[in-house]
Amino acid sequence: MPSRPSQTTEGEKSTRSAPVGRHLFKAVSSNRVSQVIVEQIRHLMREERLQPGDRLPSERELCTQFGVSRVTVREALRILESSGLVEIRVGARGGAFVTAPSSRRVSEGLVDLLTLSPLTAAQVTEVRLVFELGIVPLVVERATEEDIAELREMCEAHAEALEQDKYTMEASAAFHIRVAACAHNPAVEMLVQSFHGPLLMSLREAQTVEPNMGQHGSKEHHEFVEAIAARDVEAATATMRTHLERTASRLKE
Repeated sequence: MPSRPSQTTEGEKSTRSAPVGRHLFKAVSSNRVSQVIVEQIRHLMREERLQPGDRLPSERELCTQFGVSRVTVREALRILESSGLVEIRVGARGGAFVTAPSSRRVSEGLVDLLTLSPLTAAQVTEVRLVFELGIVPLVVERATEEDIAELREMCEAHAEALEQDKYTMEASAAFHIRVAACAHNPAVEMLVQSFHGPLLMSLREAQTVEPNMGQHGSKEHHEFVEAIAARDVEAATATMRTHLERTASRLKE
């Protein structure tokens, strides 16, 4: 059976105000009952048997279907709500409604995953070579005049910071994140934002090997922006490749 489209009409919304089927859920028995309930609901969402806009059965019905107490059901709903998978509404037409997690929540989850993972600076830079070079054509094609103006302002600010010996790797990371935004693809921007912690870690480690790396990097940032302004994919790619490979050479495992 084909899945329902993500966009709904007003009529569809009113239809979904009724709880979904009563036979979707299975009774559970576990020391971590609430987590088992959460996993059941997540599984149904992945299978599209539960979709954004669907209202879950009442707490009383969920207690009956899962064979658990109301306290356990409420704990499971709180977990789902904190994950952005369920929205709890109050009032006569309230209840627990299935939602899609926002890009912000997804990004936060990726941040935690990447930050807590035992990644090395060399591994991070290797990924940057694949990812940042890969988006260069999109950046060159889609960067607006406003994007280019902001990147130039960043380069000027970085040059001044270098003269005053105040340039930081945070500034370098911010430049690369702003470049990714020029692709005007929310998925690209989300991934780069979530990669901020590992990116900064790798830049700082490279700086310990070469304290003056900011001088070369700032110059290449400027050259890269001008290549974007000229809509020159080859020049932009070559500049970014040189920029990243030099960082990679300092971080060989």
